Amino acid sequence: MEKKTVAIIGAGPVGLAAAAHVLERGMSPVVLEAGPEAGHAVRQWQHVQLFSPWEYNVDKASARLLAPTGWNSPNPSSYPTGGELIERYLAPLATRTPLRDTIRTSSRVTAISRVGFDKAKTKGREQAPFDLRYQNGRGPEVLRADAVIDVSGTWFSPNPAGSNGLPAIGERERTDRIAYGMPDVRGTDRGRYAGKTVAVLGAGHSALGTLIDLSRLAEEVPGTQPVWLLRGGDPAKAFGGGSNDKLAARGELGSTFAALVAAGKIRVETDFGVTHLSEFEGRLRISAGACCGARSVIADELVVSTGFRPDLSFLSELRLRLDPAIEAPVALAPLIDPNEHSCGTVRPHGARELAHDEPGFYLAGMKSYGRAPTFLMTTGYEQVRSIVAGIAGDKEAAARVELVLPETGVCTRGSVESAGAAGCCGGPAKAEPSACCAADESAKKAGGAGCGCS
Repeated sequence: MEKKTVAIIGAGPVGLAAAAHVLERGMSPVVLEAGPEAGHAVRQWQHVQLFSPWEYNVDKASARLLAPTGWNSPNPSSYPTGGELIERYLAPLATRTPLRDTIRTSSRVTAISRVGFDKAKTKGREQAPFDLRYQNGRGPEVLRADAVIDVSGTWFSPNPAGSNGLPAIGERERTDRIAYGMPDVRGTDRGRYAGKTVAVLGAGHSALGTLIDLSRLAEEVPGTQPVWLLRGGDPAKAFGGGSNDKLAARGELGSTFAALVAAGKIRVETDFGVTHLSEFEGRLRISAGACCGARSVIADELVVSTGFRPDLSFLSELRLRLDPAIEAPVALAPLIDPNEHSCGTVRPHGARELAHDEPGFYLAGMKSYGRAPTFLMTTGYEQVRSIVAGIAGDKEAAARVELVLPETGVCTRGSVESAGAAGCCGGPAKAEPSACCAADESAKKAGGAGCGCS
């Protein structure tokens, strides 16, 4: 039989892992990467330290591919930055192994269909190969493949500032004062933020990390003022599980942030759903609400860290089964829906949960989570191991999911939240606020009574 060709969209950590598994299964991977080199999205946040150690960031098939090159596996318990992830793992994987002959860089996929079949035509569809259109420096190209794994991620599709999912009024006109994601405020972007009032919108890890860095920048450069714009009303929900988090660095991030908030180092604006952005005396007016009830914050810069969403525009001719709210595969969506829970533990899943009505097509990696947060690389590695086994016809291996994820220490299920620690509320205030009780303890220090814990 002729080897199956598997098209992989994206040469990030999960995309390269998918290619490594395809090679191990005796099939032919072709990796289409929109950027100029592998790990292009990771390079955008290379200053950020991961809160998962190396043991969760190296794919097993990729490690086996690297072994003959003399590659030295990093200390499994140490925490890499994005730059170190590239330098010590992704770059060697993409350039020193057989994967180097499978990666086509500067190749942006623009459309996918079936050869001879539009979306409405059914009979014989499963036997038709996929038809991928992509753009490179030479113009439009076409690739035919037996299966497609889309691991193009979500980094370049950030959510807008508007609390209704749309860009705030005036947002598109103020892009010169807005950054999305997690800018390097103490490094390459220092000149832009030093000595400025910087508002950060969001309550996830990117927002917290940026606010922590801005607080440190404020200690170095007088006049730097971080302002946290929080859509919700309870800051403590963003503090995480502290010492209960099985990823210690993730827990420490929340604990550090909670201490800065409790100490008044970060100005907090709660219930702040951004609706308008406008100019005010050469600065940026960020408004929440309309008419008489509107509130405003004046800042020099705005960082929008409100998460990401998948780009589905080039998949319009494929038969996808996506949850209408989360935009994740329908079988996966209930496991990761942030409206229902925020646990770090997601029930093991693989090819079966990630399949669509288009046989041979899969979403994997961060893109498979749609608009849901808290994705870990190790989840993506297990996804593609299972998917590739299914493409190869090994149903037993595809069904066998081998994944145990570290818990966050804070779970929300059915709107009931638990911090996992006994005695969080009540008793004397500790000398240092924990992530769990920062709101409670700061209230006590101010002479207040009652419990501020979630």
